[in-house]
Amino acid sequence: MNATLDKLDHAIDAEDFFALFELDYDPQVVRVNRLHILKKFALLKNEIDAGPGGLATDERYRRYRDALARAYATFLERTAHDERLFKVFQNPVPGVISIATLTGKQ
Repeated sequence: MNATLDKLDHAIDAEDFFALFELDYDPQVVRVNRLHILKKFALLKNEIDAGPGGLATDERYRRYRDALARAYATFLERTAHDERLFKVFQNPVPGVISIATLTGKQ
């Protein structure tokens, strides 16, 4: 497990992370949501790292693996716009009123 976690710093593509954690994925889902999956994974991983220290290597591996699986699963059910992980989705465009605002369905 320790060797696997050492490789984490060298993973570049989403596919690298899925291979590292031996998780199955739909290439089309990853192709469309690559950056969003990795961003969600990074946020979940940061929560794990900010938690109580002293996790055994195999426990840290399991939690990271679960975090990537959760990040991926998020985009099976939701869209990038729903998640609003990136600033472009968080800030309204000046002078533009969304249909959701007009209909009250935010």
